[in-house]
Amino acid sequence: MTKQELFENIKKKKSFLCVGLDTDIKKIPTHLLEEEDPTYAFNKAIIDATAKYCVAYKPNTAFYESQGVKGIIALEKTIEYIRIKYPDQFIILDAKRGDIGNTSEMYAVSAFEHLKASAVTVAPYMGEDSVKPFVKYPKKWVILLALTSNKGSADFQLTEDKAGERLFEKVLKKSQEWATDEQLMYVVGATQGEMFAGIRKIVPDHFLLVPGVGAQGGSLSEVVRYGMNSQCGLLVNSSRAIIYADNTREFAFAATAEAKKVQAEMAGYLEKII
Repeated sequence: MTKQELFENIKKKKSFLCVGLDTDIKKIPTHLLEEEDPTYAFNKAIIDATAKYCVAYKPNTAFYESQGVKGIIALEKTIEYIRIKYPDQFIILDAKRGDIGNTSEMYAVSAFEHLKASAVTVAPYMGEDSVKPFVKYPKKWVILLALTSNKGSADFQLTEDKAGERLFEKVLKKSQEWATDEQLMYVVGATQGEMFAGIRKIVPDHFLLVPGVGAQGGSLSEVVRYGMNSQCGLLVNSSRAIIYADNTREFAFAATAEAKKVQAEMAGYLEKII
């Protein structure tokens, strides 16, 4: 999916919502445990319930890897289901890869050739070597960790060099030498608030993947105020607030209601640019 195709889908759906499929087998409704593949059954129901209101899905690989082979199979089936039934959806493999050489190349093969995701999250700590294997794939995306929403982000990301430049700012500037805004996005946590304004001065045209809205307490209005650009430039992720809105047999209806509520708010913000 190209940047323009993504923006066109955002305009069509009046949404820049990404639904995070952080599927924890211990949190899904208990009646699904009777299914042959409970994780996939849950994901399938959530996807069908929310596809109308979102433009992206983000399965976090840790939740699937924690279940061993069964979890990996569920992940494969989930991505395939989205690709076939909802081909306009942008699929983000939230794997936070960050290695070099042959290892990084194999991670890219896994994400883009085997799983056929649209994008993969990558940690920038090991530099250009850890990113280049992913950007070799046309129309595929690298989503680089820049300024995350967790408390520990201050440990490294906000540290300054002698010139006063913070590490996350250095990541934003240096990484633009590796790929353009047609293949490179950045993770910026919703809890960072006004920091989006400074980030937009460095990367005015890149898409930002924004976790932390909803259960983590990030403000969508602040994200939009400081982070939206003329092509939206935002994919705002919500996981727990949508997928775990209810733990009864009515869970899919609750997910629909939550996704629809977020989409309605987003539609209001998008009126200013479309």
